[in-house]
Amino acid sequence: MQQFRQDVASLAAAQLDITADQFNTEMRRLLDTHAPSTQRQVNRRHRSPWYSSIALELRSMKQERRRAERRWLSTGLTIHKEIMNSIKHKISRLVSDAKSTFYNFKVSTSSTVKELYRLTNNLLGKCTSTPLPSVYPTDQLPQVFSDFFVNKVRQIRDSIDRQVVHPPSHSLCERRFSGTPLCGFETVTQEAVLKCMKKMSPKTCVLDPIPTSLLFECSDQVVPLLTTIVNQSLATGIFPSCMKSAVVKPLLKKTSLDPNVLKHFRPVSNLPFVSKLIEKLVLDQLFRHLDHNNLWHTFQSAYRPKHSTETALLRVLNDLLTASDSGSISILTLLDLSAAFDTIDHSILLTRLDSTFGIRDLALSFFRSYLQDRTQVVTVNGIKSSPSLLTCGVPQGSVLGPILFILYTQPLSDVISHHSVSHHMFADDTELYKSDSPSEAFTLSRTIEACISDVKVWVVQNKLQLNDDKTEILLIGSAPGIDLPSSVRVGQSDISFSSAARNLGVIFDSELALKEQVNKLCQLAYLEIRRIGSIRQYLSVEATKTLVSSLVLSRLDYCNALLAGCPQVLLDKIQRVINCSARLIYKASKSAHITPLLFDLHWLPISSRIQYKIALTCFHIISGTAPPYLSELLRLYSPSRSLRSASDTRIFRVPRVCRRTLGERSFQYIGPVIWNSLSFSVRHATTLSSFKS
Repeated sequence: MQQFRQDVASLAAAQLDITADQFNTEMRRLLDTHAPSTQRQVNRRHRSPWYSSIALELRSMKQERRRAERRWLSTGLTIHKEIMNSIKHKISRLVSDAKSTFYNFKVSTSSTVKELYRLTNNLLGKCTSTPLPSVYPTDQLPQVFSDFFVNKVRQIRDSIDRQVVHPPSHSLCERRFSGTPLCGFETVTQEAVLKCMKKMSPKTCVLDPIPTSLLFECSDQVVPLLTTIVNQSLATGIFPSCMKSAVVKPLLKKTSLDPNVLKHFRPVSNLPFVSKLIEKLVLDQLFRHLDHNNLWHTFQSAYRPKHSTETALLRVLNDLLTASDSGSISILTLLDLSAAFDTIDHSILLTRLDSTFGIRDLALSFFRSYLQDRTQVVTVNGIKSSPSLLTCGVPQGSVLGPILFILYTQPLSDVISHHSVSHHMFADDTELYKSDSPSEAFTLSRTIEACISDVKVWVVQNKLQLNDDKTEILLIGSAPGIDLPSSVRVGQSDISFSSAARNLGVIFDSELALKEQVNKLCQLAYLEIRRIGSIRQYLSVEATKTLVSSLVLSRLDYCNALLAGCPQVLLDKIQRVINCSARLIYKASKSAHITPLLFDLHWLPISSRIQYKIALTCFHIISGTAPPYLSELLRLYSPSRSLRSASDTRIFRVPRVCRRTLGERSFQYIGPVIWNSLSFSVRHATTLSSFKS
C-alpha cells in the first residue's frame, strides 16, 4: 500500500496536465502492478480479529465431540454419554457467543439505515437480492433489459409526437432571465476537491479504474490529479467522454410486484466516482447562481436544503385543513409522469437553461457536453449488455440529473398558477388542490379539469407523458344536501374520487384524519420489531438500540409533524409501538413499568416528539432557514399598544379557528401555540444546537 501511494504521488508530480483517460489508464496499471499487496492489506483490514480463533476452537471441540460420541456408542456407559452432552453444550454456548460477537460487530460497523436493513435480512436468512425475471435465459437478461429500457423511452417519445393536443386556454410566455448570467465555472482548489470527496459516499462502480475505498486511502496523493482533471473540464466546458458511460442496474419498484413483468423495473445508473465528483463541484456553483438570482420556484421542494417531503406535506395539509375548517370542500389531485427523467429533451433543456436561468457560454457548453453522447450498459449478475446510446433524458443516480429535471419542469408551476390552483412539486410528483364552497362543487371540478388539460398540453409540448391511469383524486370535505361530483375528467379518462391515496409516503384520506396512515405505520413498525426480536438473544443492548432507532423510530419520526393535534387514540397506537420497542431493548416483560425504560433510553413520548418537530420548524422560520411557503404562514405578534411583553419579539400570532378537529390541527395554528408555550430562553436561542439542547 505504501509503494502504491508513492507511485501515485510520483504520477501526480510528473503529469500535472493529465486527462481523465490517462488517469484511468495509469490507475489501472498501478493497481495491476500492486494488486497482490494492496488486496492483502485490504483483506486484513476488513478481517474480523476474533474470527480465526473461534473457528479453530470450534473445529477442535467438534472433533472432541465426535470422539466422545464414538466412545459412548462403543461402551454404552452413562458417564460417557454425560461427557458427550457436556461437550455439546459447550459447542452450543461457543456458537451462541460467536453469533453474538458477529452480530454486534456488524451492527456497530453499519453506517446507514439501508445497510442495517440489509444486514437484518441477512441475519434472518432472507434474500436481499433483487428478484429477476425467470422467463428469460440468465445470459440474455442484460440485453433484454437494455432493449426494454431503450424501447420504452422510444415508444413514449413516439406516442408524444403522435398526440394531437388542443392549444392551451391561454398563452403563457416563459420568464426571461434578467440577472447576472453564469458564463463559466470557477476553477477549484485541491482543498475544495478533498473536502468534496470526504462528503461523498465511497461507492465503487465497475467502470472505476480502482476501488473507491482505495482512492480514499491515498486521497492526499490523488487529489492533485483529480483537481487537474476537474479544472480542465471546467475551463474548456467539456465533460470527459470516458465519464459519460453508466452501468444500469434494474431494480424492482416494489417487492410485491411480479418480477416477470419488465415494466415493474426501473433503471438506476451507477456512474464513475470521478464523474460524480465533477458533477458535485459544478452543482455547488450552480446552486450559488440559482440562490443569488432567486431562481428557485417557491413550491418545488426536491433537492433543496431545508426542503423535504415533510415541509411540503405540512404546507399542503395546512391549506386543506384550513379550508375544511372554514366549511369549504377541496379537490386534491396527484399527478404521475411516466419515465420523467428518461424523456427530457436535450434541446429544450439547453434552451431553458439559457433563456430562463441565465446559463450561457462555457457553462452552457459544459451542460451540452454533459448531456450529449452518453451511453449505458445494463448489468445483471456480472453479465453486461451491449452499449446503448442515450438521445434524451438525464441519468438517474447522477448528481446533476435531478437538478436539471426540476429546472426543466419549473415553467409548469406558472401553467398551474394561471388557473388559481394551489400546487406543490417534489421532483416528478405534482399535487394540485383547490378549495371552494360546497355550492360551487361542480365549478371547482371544472377548474381542476381545465388546469389538468393545460398541464397535459405543456407536458406534451415538453416531450413528457402524463400517466392518466395513475392519477389519483381526493374529494376532501362534504356538506349534507349538496350534490357533489363523482369524478374528474383527466385526458380521455374519468377518474373517480378515491377514499385514500399515498402522497409522498403519507396516506391522505378524504377526511384528513390520517387513520390509515397511523395503522399502516404501526403495522410496518411491529413487523420490524418482530424481525429484530427473532435475533435479540444474540444482540447487546447497544446493538438492539441501534437497530430499533434505525428501523423502527425512524419510521415513527417520518412526517410525524402531520400528526399534531390528532386524537389521542391515534397517538396512543404509536406510543404502544415505542413502549414495545423499549421493552424489546431491555428484555422487559409486558407488565414492566415503561417510564423508567424510556427515561434510561432518553426517548420522548410520541406527543413530545411531535411537539419537538413543530417547535424545530418554528425555530427555522424565526432564523430564516425554513422554506418560504412555511414562513409565510406564521406572523410575529406585535401588540397594538405598548406593553411589558412587547420586548419579546419572538412570539407568533395565533389565528382564530372554528373546529378543534380541523383548524387546530393546521400548522399555522398549532405552530404558534407550541412555540409560544416554550420558555423565554428557549425561544431566544441563537443557534440550532443550543435550541435543541
